[in-house]
Amino acid sequence: MRPGNSEKKTVKQKVAHEFQELAVLTLYLAFFFCALATYSMLLLDKFDISYFNYGAALINALVLAKVILIGEAVHVGTKFEAKALVYSAIWKAFMFGLLVFLVHILEEVIKRLVHGQGFAGALHDVRIDDLLARTVVVFCTFIPLFAFRELRRVIGDEEFRALVFHSDPGAKANPSSGL
Repeated sequence: MRPGNSEKKTVKQKVAHEFQELAVLTLYLAFFFCALATYSMLLLDKFDISYFNYGAALINALVLAKVILIGEAVHVGTKFEAKALVYSAIWKAFMFGLLVFLVHILEEVIKRLVHGQGFAGALHDVRIDDLLARTVVVFCTFIPLFAFRELRRVIGDEEFRALVFHSDPGAKANPSSGL
Protein backbone atom coordinates (compact mmCIF):
# COMPACT_ATOMS: atom_id res chain seq x y z
CA MET A 1 0.00 0.00 0.00
CA ARG A 2 1.14 3.52 -0.67
CA PRO A 3 1.35 5.97 2.21
CA GLY A 4 -1.88 7.94 2.25
CA ASN A 5 -4.00 5.03 1.06
CA SER A 6 -6.64 4.77 3.78
CA GLU A 7 -7.89 1.29 2.86
CA LYS A 8 -7.50 -1.25 5.64
CA LYS A 9 -6.21 -4.69 4.75
CA THR A 10 -7.84 -7.73 6.26
CA VAL A 11 -5.72 -10.29 8.10
CA LYS A 12 -6.15 -12.66 5.16
CA GLN A 13 -4.86 -10.00 2.74
CA LYS A 14 -1.89 -9.23 5.01
CA VAL A 15 -0.97 -12.91 5.28
CA ALA A 16 -1.28 -13.35 1.51
CA HIS A 17 0.86 -10.27 0.88
CA GLU A 18 3.50 -11.41 3.40
CA PHE A 19 3.59 -14.89 1.84
CA GLN A 20 3.95 -13.39 -1.64
CA GLU A 21 6.82 -11.17 -0.45
CA LEU A 22 8.51 -14.15 1.20
CA ALA A 23 8.10 -16.28 -1.94
CA VAL A 24 9.51 -13.61 -4.27
CA LEU A 25 12.48 -12.90 -2.01
CA THR A 26 13.15 -16.60 -1.55
CA LEU A 27 13.09 -17.25 -5.30
CA TYR A 28 15.42 -14.31 -5.98
CA LEU A 29 17.90 -15.39 -3.31
CA ALA A 30 17.61 -19.09 -4.20
CA PHE A 31 18.57 -18.29 -7.79
CA PHE A 32 21.83 -16.70 -6.65
CA PHE A 33 22.60 -19.17 -3.87
CA CYS A 34 22.05 -22.19 -6.14
CA ALA A 35 24.28 -20.55 -8.75
CA LEU A 36 26.94 -20.08 -6.05
CA ALA A 37 26.57 -23.71 -4.97
CA THR A 38 27.10 -24.80 -8.57
CA TYR A 39 30.09 -22.48 -8.93
CA SER A 40 31.63 -23.81 -5.70
CA MET A 41 31.19 -27.41 -6.80
CA LEU A 42 32.82 -26.68 -10.16
CA LEU A 43 35.60 -24.66 -8.56
CA LEU A 44 36.39 -27.45 -6.12
CA ASP A 45 36.17 -30.10 -8.88
CA LYS A 46 33.25 -31.81 -7.19
CA PHE A 47 31.46 -33.09 -10.25
CA ASP A 48 29.19 -35.38 -8.29
CA ILE A 49 26.01 -33.41 -7.76
CA SER A 50 25.42 -32.81 -4.11
CA TYR A 51 21.77 -32.13 -3.55
CA PHE A 52 22.64 -31.17 0.02
CA ASN A 53 24.35 -28.02 -1.30
CA TYR A 54 21.23 -27.04 -3.22
CA GLY A 55 18.96 -27.86 -0.29
CA ALA A 56 21.14 -25.75 1.99
CA ALA A 57 21.04 -22.92 -0.56
CA LEU A 58 17.23 -23.06 -0.66
CA ILE A 59 16.93 -23.11 3.12
CA ASN A 60 19.42 -20.25 3.38
CA ALA A 61 17.39 -18.28 0.84
CA LEU A 62 14.20 -18.85 2.83
CA VAL A 63 15.83 -17.81 6.11
CA LEU A 64 17.42 -14.70 4.60
CA ALA A 65 14.15 -13.74 2.93
CA LYS A 66 12.47 -13.83 6.33
CA VAL A 67 15.36 -11.82 7.84
CA ILE A 68 14.80 -9.19 5.13
CA LEU A 69 11.08 -9.02 5.85
CA ILE A 70 11.69 -8.71 9.59
CA GLY A 71 14.34 -6.06 8.94
CA GLU A 72 11.92 -4.10 6.78
CA ALA A 73 9.24 -4.41 9.47
CA VAL A 74 11.56 -2.75 12.00
CA HIS A 75 12.68 -0.15 9.41
CA VAL A 76 16.30 -1.22 8.94
CA GLY A 77 18.12 0.97 6.41
CA THR A 78 15.53 3.72 6.00
CA LYS A 79 18.07 6.53 6.57
CA PHE A 80 18.41 7.51 2.88
CA GLU A 81 14.87 6.88 1.63
CA ALA A 82 14.45 10.60 0.91
CA LYS A 83 17.62 10.62 -1.24
CA ALA A 84 18.13 9.30 -4.76
CA LEU A 85 17.09 5.68 -5.21
CA VAL A 86 20.64 4.52 -5.91
CA TYR A 87 21.82 5.81 -2.51
CA SER A 88 18.86 4.29 -0.73
CA ALA A 89 19.32 0.94 -2.48
CA ILE A 90 23.04 0.74 -1.75
CA TRP A 91 22.52 1.80 1.87
CA LYS A 92 19.82 -0.83 2.35
CA ALA A 93 22.01 -3.46 0.67
CA PHE A 94 24.80 -2.55 3.09
CA MET A 95 22.59 -2.51 6.19
CA PHE A 96 20.85 -5.77 5.30
CA GLY A 97 24.21 -7.30 4.40
CA LEU A 98 25.39 -6.33 7.89
CA LEU A 99 22.22 -7.84 9.36
CA VAL A 100 22.83 -11.07 7.42
CA PHE A 101 26.44 -11.10 8.67
CA LEU A 102 25.22 -10.87 12.26
CA VAL A 103 22.66 -13.62 11.65
CA HIS A 104 25.39 -15.84 10.18
CA ILE A 105 27.60 -15.27 13.23
CA LEU A 106 24.68 -16.12 15.50
CA GLU A 107 23.95 -19.22 13.40
CA GLU A 108 27.57 -20.42 13.59
CA VAL A 109 27.77 -19.87 17.35
CA ILE A 110 24.48 -21.71 17.95
CA LYS A 111 25.63 -24.57 15.71
CA ARG A 112 28.82 -24.94 17.73
CA LEU A 113 26.99 -24.66 21.06
CA VAL A 114 24.65 -27.45 19.96
CA HIS A 115 27.68 -29.61 19.19
CA GLY A 116 28.97 -29.19 22.74
CA GLN A 117 31.44 -26.31 22.57
CA GLY A 118 31.38 -23.60 25.19
CA PHE A 119 30.35 -20.07 24.21
CA ALA A 120 33.92 -18.70 24.16
CA GLY A 121 35.17 -21.65 22.12
CA ALA A 122 32.21 -21.42 19.76
CA LEU A 123 32.80 -17.72 19.17
CA HIS A 124 36.53 -18.30 18.72
CA ASP A 125 36.02 -21.03 16.11
CA VAL A 126 33.76 -18.94 13.86
CA ARG A 127 35.54 -18.34 10.55
CA ILE A 128 35.11 -14.59 10.19
CA ASP A 129 36.95 -14.52 6.84
CA ASP A 130 34.47 -17.01 5.38
CA LEU A 131 31.52 -15.07 6.78
CA LEU A 132 32.88 -11.79 5.43
CA ALA A 133 33.35 -13.32 1.97
CA ARG A 134 29.76 -14.61 2.00
CA THR A 135 28.56 -11.21 3.20
CA VAL A 136 30.26 -9.46 0.28
CA VAL A 137 28.50 -11.81 -2.14
CA VAL A 138 25.19 -11.24 -0.36
CA PHE A 139 25.75 -7.46 -0.46
CA CYS A 140 26.31 -7.62 -4.24
CA THR A 141 23.18 -9.74 -4.57
CA PHE A 142 21.22 -7.25 -2.48
CA ILE A 143 22.03 -4.16 -4.59
CA PRO A 144 19.72 -5.00 -7.53
CA LEU A 145 17.17 -6.50 -5.13
CA PHE A 146 16.87 -3.30 -3.12
CA ALA A 147 17.03 -1.14 -6.24
CA PHE A 148 13.85 -2.86 -7.45
CA ARG A 149 12.27 -2.77 -3.99
CA GLU A 150 13.01 0.95 -3.66
CA LEU A 151 11.60 1.64 -7.11
CA ARG A 152 8.46 -0.26 -6.11
CA ARG A 153 8.25 1.68 -2.85
CA VAL A 154 8.42 5.02 -4.66
CA ILE A 155 6.08 4.36 -7.59
CA GLY A 156 3.69 1.93 -5.88
CA ASP A 157 2.89 -1.75 -6.33
CA GLU A 158 0.51 -1.44 -9.30
CA GLU A 159 2.76 0.94 -11.26
CA PHE A 160 5.77 -1.25 -10.54
CA ARG A 161 4.05 -4.43 -11.70
CA ALA A 162 2.82 -2.68 -14.83
CA LEU A 163 6.28 -1.30 -15.56
CA VAL A 164 8.18 -4.55 -14.98
CA PHE A 165 5.77 -7.29 -16.02
CA HIS A 166 3.45 -5.81 -18.63
CA SER A 167 4.29 -4.52 -22.05
CA ASP A 168 2.44 -1.51 -23.37
CA PRO A 169 0.56 -2.65 -26.49
CA GLY A 170 0.11 0.96 -27.59
CA ALA A 171 3.80 1.75 -27.54
CA LYS A 172 5.49 1.70 -30.92
CA ALA A 173 9.12 0.90 -31.52
CA ASN A 174 11.23 3.95 -32.24
CA PRO A 175 12.34 3.54 -35.87
CA SER A 176 15.47 5.63 -35.30
CA SER A 177 16.68 3.39 -32.45
CA GLY A 178 17.74 0.65 -34.88
CA LEU A 179 15.93 -2.08 -32.93
